[in-house]
Amino acid sequence: MLSIDKIILHRLNMRLKHPFVTSFGTTQDKDFFIIEVIDEDGYCGYGESVAFDAPWYTEETVKTTIHMLTDFLIPLLKKNHITHPRELVEILNPIRRNHMAKAALEGAIWDLYAKRENISLQQALGGEKTFIDVGMSIGIQPTMIDLLNKIERALEDGYKRIKLKIKPGHDVQLLRHVRRHFPNIPIMVDANSAYTLDDLPILKQLDDFDLMMIEQPLQQDDFIEHAKLQDTISTPICLDESIHSLNDVKLAIKLGSCKVINIKSGRVGGLTESIKIHDYCQKHHIPVWCGGMLEAGVGRAHNVALASLTNFSLPGDTAGSSHYWETDIITPEVVVKDGKIKVPTGAGIGYAIDWEALRQFTVSKQIIDF
Repeated sequence: MLSIDKIILHRLNMRLKHPFVTSFGTTQDKDFFIIEVIDEDGYCGYGESVAFDAPWYTEETVKTTIHMLTDFLIPLLKKNHITHPRELVEILNPIRRNHMAKAALEGAIWDLYAKRENISLQQALGGEKTFIDVGMSIGIQPTMIDLLNKIERALEDGYKRIKLKIKPGHDVQLLRHVRRHFPNIPIMVDANSAYTLDDLPILKQLDDFDLMMIEQPLQQDDFIEHAKLQDTISTPICLDESIHSLNDVKLAIKLGSCKVINIKSGRVGGLTESIKIHDYCQKHHIPVWCGGMLEAGVGRAHNVALASLTNFSLPGDTAGSSHYWETDIITPEVVVKDGKIKVPTGAGIGYAIDWEALRQFTVSKQIIDF
């Protein structure tokens, strides 16, 4: 049994090295929570929230995360005894959606469980890979020269593919320039729901650029429209914001809305649901990859463990810590070498908290006794 003694909610604010620009807007300061779960034997597990300040990616925000954790999710956890992290899904099920808040808490419980069992989080999740392949996600840049330079640096660092953010008016010409300089590298594009079927003439032109995929071209609830688009273009569609659960995956595959799925544990409610989605996609021959949410070290470590499952066959967005932060909150930091990250084998997430760095970025702390 996981007998929890207390939960500590560390609220952090960290500045990205460079602004990250998408069709939604610009992010540079990341406000989030590290959830520390301590059991009666002194074992500690860590999770990280991924919601942004504003509800532009999903309906959740930093403020809704703390509201859900303190007023609903942690009180539910207090009322129940658990022996395995998988049980948390059923315990938290009475609370609708709020997947990012649930995932932050569940991630900490998974880490705690693995440490108690003296196994790696990878082993607890059923992962098998020794290394994971990673790609680079590049936000919208001020100039074409800036973009080309970033691509060049990413390739020099060995990243296995390049993801470019696009939006209407910043798509076909951009790709023409990029392909002129890099005719053969693996490229995918991410639209973050910026288009509609009215943009079909533009979207059909993307077939000319030999893309790995186009991620989330249409709105998150446009499963039928995505199916129409996929039937019209040859470039594989990858769904991201549309996928909140295994049921969404089943619907997308049934309708033919996509050929690839992006799994983000925060978006789907945690690692347990992520594993279910992974297994279902593997059974139906749909490749998956692990997306990123500008995580700090704890969330990044969870992504590394998740991406070690066998059907994560495409490079994910888990770049090294130094790409995003001057100083991360874990030690050692996540390091990319030759486009790969070594999956840690130590107990739990396999990284230690850098307490000096965590205190430096902490803006508040709340202790909840059980």
